[in-house]
Amino acid sequence: MALAAPPSNDRKRVKVYELKNNDWFDRGTGFCKGIVQNDEARILVASEDDANRQLLETKISKDDGYQKQQDTLIVWTEQNGTDMALSFQEAEGCAAIWEFVSEIQHRLQQLAGPDDGLSDDVMDNVNSIMLPNPELGNLQESENHMRMANNTPAGRDALGKFVIGTGYIQKLIPLVEIAEDLESLPDLHKLCNIMKLLILLNDTQIIEFVVTDDVILGVVGALEYDPDFPCHKANHRQYLSDESKFKEVVKIEDLDVKKKIHYTYRLQYLKDVVLARILDDPTFSVLNSLIFFHQVDIVQHLQANGAFLKELFGIFGADEPNYQRKKDGVLFIQQCCAVAKSLQANARATLFQNFISNGLLDVIQFSLKHRDASVRVAGTDILVALIDHDALMVRGYIFKAINEKAKPLTDTLIELLLVEVDLGVKAQMADAIKILLDPNANSASLEAIGRTNSDFLAKVRGSLAPQAPQTEGFIQSFYDESAKKLFQPLKNLEGRKSMDDLTIQEVSLYSHLVEILCFFIRQHAYRSKYFLLTEGLASRVGQLMSCPEKHLKLTALKYFRTCIGLHDDFHNRQVVQHNLFDPILNILFETMPRDNLLNSACLELFEFIKRENLKTLIVHLVETYREKLQAITYVDTFQSLILRYDQLHEPPTTQELDHSFTTQEGDTPIRNGAVNGGRWNGLKEPDQDEENYFNGSDNEDEEDVLSAAVKPVTNGASPVHGASPIRPLVNYPDDDADDDMDILTTSVSPSPVKKSASMQAAEPEGPTKGPAARDETPQPSSPVVSPPERLSEKRRREEDEEDELAKLTTNSSKRRSSISSNSSATSTGPTHGHMLRRKKSINSGKDGGPKKISIAIGVKSGGGDNAGGDNE
Repeated sequence: MALAAPPSNDRKRVKVYELKNNDWFDRGTGFCKGIVQNDEARILVASEDDANRQLLETKISKDDGYQKQQDTLIVWTEQNGTDMALSFQEAEGCAAIWEFVSEIQHRLQQLAGPDDGLSDDVMDNVNSIMLPNPELGNLQESENHMRMANNTPAGRDALGKFVIGTGYIQKLIPLVEIAEDLESLPDLHKLCNIMKLLILLNDTQIIEFVVTDDVILGVVGALEYDPDFPCHKANHRQYLSDESKFKEVVKIEDLDVKKKIHYTYRLQYLKDVVLARILDDPTFSVLNSLIFFHQVDIVQHLQANGAFLKELFGIFGADEPNYQRKKDGVLFIQQCCAVAKSLQANARATLFQNFISNGLLDVIQFSLKHRDASVRVAGTDILVALIDHDALMVRGYIFKAINEKAKPLTDTLIELLLVEVDLGVKAQMADAIKILLDPNANSASLEAIGRTNSDFLAKVRGSLAPQAPQTEGFIQSFYDESAKKLFQPLKNLEGRKSMDDLTIQEVSLYSHLVEILCFFIRQHAYRSKYFLLTEGLASRVGQLMSCPEKHLKLTALKYFRTCIGLHDDFHNRQVVQHNLFDPILNILFETMPRDNLLNSACLELFEFIKRENLKTLIVHLVETYREKLQAITYVDTFQSLILRYDQLHEPPTTQELDHSFTTQEGDTPIRNGAVNGGRWNGLKEPDQDEENYFNGSDNEDEEDVLSAAVKPVTNGASPVHGASPIRPLVNYPDDDADDDMDILTTSVSPSPVKKSASMQAAEPEGPTKGPAARDETPQPSSPVVSPPERLSEKRRREEDEEDELAKLTTNSSKRRSSISSNSSATSTGPTHGHMLRRKKSINSGKDGGPKKISIAIGVKSGGGDNAGGDNE
């Protein structure tokens, strides 16, 4: 058997909704059609923005519980348990799709045939639901049948169809009055149980039926006699029959809209009052869905009616003398704005734009100054809803008023915050000020818009781009003019002697002002710093910590915790400069050692200072309050702070002198100074002989040569033992570019050891060493200037000096002792012996030891250019 053909008109505009967390999420707007392919029927919804993108594709099965609600809504549950809904723009489109779905399900049940066990069970259950005609005598039997049918989904479905088809509810309602006349409380309790079972069937048709005008009073009348409270009777009928609660500020001509308003009010009363204690999740979801879609229809109808809006906002003109009507108009707009919070972002934007264009801001100004507290609350609700929706737009209007030299809305809010006696209104106005001055107030709402309509988000972001400078200008103008008015009560505390006589309104005001100040510190960094500095508000907040109200103390402590948590030196200096730890420590001692919120908050503040190692505050705390901190021993926070302070002020650890430079004879002088002007701390500085010695160069075999050739001389003395006189050591220029260079050796001033200026060191020709060197013929004793010669000296670079000296320290002591004995046999003076020992310690490392440093001694070499070179 072929399935039914799809509806002919496939262009049915519809919104797709998905239930998430008991809230309907708009998946987009598109065009709906039903198709049949390969004996499978499907409902498709293609996006109106992109025809290739499918918003919905669902297969129709015979077991899906499709329900038609009102004239434009179809609701069902997918196979995976997700609740879906299609809201059609026109009732004709909804009827066509509903007829298609019904026909498909009917054909699928026929195709299943009699062999389908589930279909047989359903049919059996349907045929078995036959309740007796309701009378007082058979109420218990009817209740038992209902409870049995309520145990299975099929039985619930069959019972719902029976109740709707037979008008069972209409037959029950007269029994309520009869039982009341007879004062039969058991029968009234049974009627209440039956009515609960029928509503909790979670059938949309039943719930929509019980809120109609004809049966609503009878239904809630039965529900007044709850068997769980046998001695108590509710007054639901009296409340719902009071027509004075429905005030038609502007006459609504459309009867369907007026009915929906009444139905929505009754559904909310059922959900929030009558059934609040017994509601299960499915019934709660159905009630929320019905309320939501009713409200969407009502608001869209009203905001699209230009004549209605013009008459509504015209009430607040100067021509309207009736203040009660104006009050009712504010309350009506408040209800519309409350409903708008549950609308999708683009629909909510359209509503507020229409309201603003008709004068919503004037309504807010009127309501905020009204003498009735309920009107002020309503006006504040409208303002907060508007700011939550689009704070940038509200800032734009305020900035425009500032440029026109008119009184801005922020000044009105500040004035009312300072004088308002209603604590709820005061709190809402403080919130409104914070949201208006929050540079990122609309980031969350913009993300929500982006999820529902990316094109709309792009337009909004495009319109916001040029408004960023306007936001900065608005905030700057606030600090220039309005901020001083806002925080004037805090500044007036400066001359106050005692904080023990604060009124409730003053305590609430100071609490809100400190909260706003914390918000400004987080959001407006540099502007808030300058404002705090010029007005001296930090000290005034510290003054509040001496008041008896604990919640105000906590609020003031929150201010200091916020400042310190920013790790900003400016705020830390403010705390130190004004000794603002005094009141905090006083509170700590007052509450010590009890475990309460105030004491724990103070401890957390000091623990944060210790954990983050805020050195400025640690030094100030310990230097100023050391004795007080030492007295607090029931926690280790303060002892740790004192220890941290002591560690910060310990003298720098001095390095002990390295004894590896000393010789056995102790002939090396020890100095406290550092080498090269303190570059290496803790190393001994060599004396002048050693400096001159290390600034020279030598041949590869200088140890044996010096042991044979170098002899001590006196003033004008002739050479001893046939050795050549020593030429003065050469000071090399500081040049790191070349490793080899030619030096014209010249005479230099003698070292502290007295030597002749004409002496030169001699070196044997070729590889001859040892005694042969001592038999060399000495050179003339007159001063001789050597010709330029090639020196293969590997210069020490500045970056290698530290490594070289570190290596020298490792082996110098061992080498020095061995060389000392050798040098005593070849040297007749202590100075030359000392020089040989130092030289030996440098040349000692061959396998992993320190690098050999060549020292140039002027000789006449017979070995060519390599004479005196380093032959490593």
